[in-house]
Amino acid sequence: MINITDKHSCCGCEACIQTCMKHCISFQEDAEGFRYPKVDENYCVECGACEKACPMLTPVESHRPKQQFAAINPDYAIRKQSSSGGIFTMLAEGVIRKGGVIFGVRFDKSWQAVFDYTDTIEGLGPFRGSKYLQARVGNTFCEVKDFLNQGREVMFTGTPCQVAALRHFLHHEYDNLLLVDFICHGVPSPKVWRIYLNEVTQNAVKAINDIQLRNKKQGWKRFNFYISYDSEGKSYNLSSWHQENHFMRIFLNDVILRPSCYDCKAKGGRSGSDLTIADFWGIGELNPDMDDDRGTSLVLVHTEKGEAHFSALKLNSWKTQYDDVLRLNPAVERSAKEHPKRSYFFTNLDSTDSIISLIDYTLRIPLLLRIKRAPKCIIRKVYRTIFVPSGGGNMRQISVNQMVIDGVVPLAQNPTVESFTFRSKRNGWKKYRMEIKL
Repeated sequence: MINITDKHSCCGCEACIQTCMKHCISFQEDAEGFRYPKVDENYCVECGACEKACPMLTPVESHRPKQQFAAINPDYAIRKQSSSGGIFTMLAEGVIRKGGVIFGVRFDKSWQAVFDYTDTIEGLGPFRGSKYLQARVGNTFCEVKDFLNQGREVMFTGTPCQVAALRHFLHHEYDNLLLVDFICHGVPSPKVWRIYLNEVTQNAVKAINDIQLRNKKQGWKRFNFYISYDSEGKSYNLSSWHQENHFMRIFLNDVILRPSCYDCKAKGGRSGSDLTIADFWGIGELNPDMDDDRGTSLVLVHTEKGEAHFSALKLNSWKTQYDDVLRLNPAVERSAKEHPKRSYFFTNLDSTDSIISLIDYTLRIPLLLRIKRAPKCIIRKVYRTIFVPSGGGNMRQISVNQMVIDGVVPLAQNPTVESFTFRSKRNGWKKYRMEIKL
């Protein structure tokens, strides 16, 4: 019988509720907005089926992938709609053309993440793009099993823990099942998402027309958080750089993740997926030709089945080394680290008048630390101003150590700063200047 005494030991995959033949398990949302199983002991016969389906109770050993690639979908229109290189769509189209079914995550009418399926190429649209939320699985595992038993090919895409859960639920291998997971940062609280949407749309969630958590209008690396909605006869478009958007900031700073995400049992190839797809951050360092800032996918091939599906795609790809992948994308194996103010944030979530203000206060850097970091921040800004060439080929006149040089001074990649003077009086007290000696 499933009994959650430590919330770090439940990933919320919902495999237990779907495997229970007595239907005595329900899921209940806690104060943080995460759902956990609750067993009705009056009907439970302690058959142990729920425990066998739980991926957290029987985790497998980690392993390195067989191969790893940078990959780009040649269809730019699809890549523009995708978070990275558009590889999910190519894999899905291949399965659909063989009469298969695709399971993935879309937004529902309340803009919460839910699992669904499609067997048409036109139906893939809602599944494209990242949904930084924990999706409700519902009856998905049972539906996957039904399609498999019908002999149809199935492609299931989900977080590593959801893929691991499906494997435990099915109990044995299916040749007609392709499992695809992604490098997961962790899943944020659905409750925080609900409160945030209500505040930024002024309670007009039902009037939202579109949400894009990875809008590429400003590029793949500088992606934007985008919402469009109607209110009182007017249309509104809210767009912000992900590092300035409040929801993305609190998410990426690891404040609002599910407790189990801080010690993920499915990372590092332990999910049992055939393929892992993700953003290939840092690809420009390894192969600049594969980085046009429109999105490049990382593909990790774990099985022969995954290799067969990937090799059948007509795309632009480049094989690389796993050590380079791991160095630039440590989340392949490493779990997020719990933010020290996580408890503070959730303790004050229900009482706050503004979640935006609560996020700002939670992520506010202490005064002493800001003072300590100030010189480094100033040096970085000054260095960029002095040593980075201006656009359009214009050269600037700069002064370094009393030398006037036209253009950009050739420096080492990480020059050593010998001294930093905020108020040099070289030109007088009233005309003081800031100087850096390298």
